[in-house]
Amino acid sequence: MKNFEALGLTQPLLDGLAEMGFESPTEIQQQAIPILLKHDGDFIGLAQTGTGKTAAFGIPLLELMDTSSKDTQALILAPTRELAQQICRQIEAMSQKMGKLNVVPVFGGASIMGQIKDIRRGAQVIVATPGRLMDLMKRREVKLDALRFLILDEADEMLNMGFREDIDFILSKTDVGRNIWLFSATMAREIKKIVDTYMKNPEEVRINREDIVNTNISHQYVQLKARDKTEALRRMLDFDQDMFGVVFCRTKRDTQNVADELNNNGYSTEALHGDMSQAQRDAAMKRFRNKNLKLLIATDVAARGIDVDDITHVIHFALPDDPEFYAHRSGRTARAGKKGESIALITKGDMRKLKFMEKKLSISFDRGEIPALEAITQKRISRWTENLKGQEINPKISDELFEEVKASLEDVSKDELIGKFLTKEYNSIYKRNSITDLNDRSKGREDSGEYRERKPRSRGREEGMKTYFINLGRKDDMNKGALLGFVCDVTGIDGKDIGRIVLDGAHSFMDVKEEVAPQMEKINSAERNGRELRANVHDGVVKESRDSRGGRDGGRGRSGGGYKGKRDGNSGGGYKGRRDSGPRSGGFKGRRRDDDSSSSGGGFKGRSSRSNDDSGSGSSFKDRASRPKREDSGSSNKSSGKKGSRSKFFGSKWD
Repeated sequence: MKNFEALGLTQPLLDGLAEMGFESPTEIQQQAIPILLKHDGDFIGLAQTGTGKTAAFGIPLLELMDTSSKDTQALILAPTRELAQQICRQIEAMSQKMGKLNVVPVFGGASIMGQIKDIRRGAQVIVATPGRLMDLMKRREVKLDALRFLILDEADEMLNMGFREDIDFILSKTDVGRNIWLFSATMAREIKKIVDTYMKNPEEVRINREDIVNTNISHQYVQLKARDKTEALRRMLDFDQDMFGVVFCRTKRDTQNVADELNNNGYSTEALHGDMSQAQRDAAMKRFRNKNLKLLIATDVAARGIDVDDITHVIHFALPDDPEFYAHRSGRTARAGKKGESIALITKGDMRKLKFMEKKLSISFDRGEIPALEAITQKRISRWTENLKGQEINPKISDELFEEVKASLEDVSKDELIGKFLTKEYNSIYKRNSITDLNDRSKGREDSGEYRERKPRSRGREEGMKTYFINLGRKDDMNKGALLGFVCDVTGIDGKDIGRIVLDGAHSFMDVKEEVAPQMEKINSAERNGRELRANVHDGVVKESRDSRGGRDGGRGRSGGGYKGKRDGNSGGGYKGRRDSGPRSGGFKGRRRDDDSSSSGGGFKGRSSRSNDDSGSGSSFKDRASRPKREDSGSSNKSSGKKGSRSKFFGSKWD
């Protein structure tokens, strides 16, 4: 089947698909759409992410709906907010030529009252996450008497995220007069239970997984040391300026740390994980779709619903344990018939897992290399030369100024001038890169592929940049990503023209390319929350505070901290400060005297407001040298002699 006309669709829907750039149906669409148009019953579609499942159920849904009725006729469940929003956008785009269709997204993290108002206006299609939909059903705000279609998208992922009870509740309350269309990557045991319990004689379409993983995607691995992974990303970005991709990390902490380190070194990236607010996640996705970011650093769960065109690379900062997750990740690239690259950054110890992926997915990984600094330099200098040749001369340059500069350079030969220009560009490249060969060819077993937090490389202003002082900081509920987005929106400056961002409590510093720097003046006429803003050129040294080098949440993850004191026998202790943003206060840690542990000064470490000890007993002092070794965040406080108890003054352990 070569085109959508052969599916027998109506012309308004065909016009909408054509305007979206849909030319020919994917395999899941070819097989599912004819069945769903003719079969008045339940349906199961098994296919990987990125195969076109949204259109596979969206197209027949639009053909079968009564758009003249305002009743809720279709309910679509999705595991994440991002995927729910993506489904809404795609259904609205496909139906743009069919007249008014009210599609309402419903998910947590947004105003429930606003969603109730949208539903009351007449929601013909509701796209929801299970938890928020169940809340609305219990409030009796969702009327499902006219429901005809209940669609479960990414059903396996919803179950993995713990939505089984919510799905059971929703299905049990909508068990009359509706068809269930279930789409999943796998037919897991829990999926089979849902099928057996709630579906009747479903038709099934299954797309070959191996074909999907292999389609137009080249699979590579690069072996290196775990500590070099972030610099490897920097090298890749320097070498390929057209890179536009998603980097997958195992944990939320790794995701944030990688994004922070890249941003601190002047690269346009943003984190996407579950600890971010909905507004932050929406802003990050908006900047990514607008290509103001080169890389989106994400966890597997947060990346659900990322459906962005032209993604060139999927990079696995750490390999997933499940081959299915590798297939999900890789499916973000090579869409709509385009080619893409999937690159795994592995250590020596990951080779067995890599071989397991190859066997399970029937793919072959080619060994790749991180570009050497010499190759990066040659490519960037070549690109810089072409840009310089294509640079248009500014007509505002006066003849007097031109002649003045020309006279001042009269004693400089052409070769010398080229050499000076070349030296400036050459130095800027070497300033931001080490000369180390990152490719690990050692025979010894390497440590795990988990991210190791490294102190961000301090970096001054780059050549061709101006530094601006902006009176916005963490106290204004800003992080680096939010500030970048705000400045881009107000000034019209592209994210790739912004370099280093240093965020402090009440202000921030931002490096901007000189050619677009005048646009920063627009900030001086802007307001935020009723306060006038200003942006001034800053020529002095920019000092990064400890918090400014912290997370994208503005350093709120670790508050305070202070002088800890020396560890020699005569030095005094110091104020250690608190380590987190909770109610637990910091305290005076005292000094450590190695020569006489029995007489060393104890320390008032601070009292936890969450302590269960309400006996009112006096303070508890404990010699630091005899304090039991802290192992992990889950360990109990052994100092009290009772498992799980907490000292009134020493508080619970933290990691």
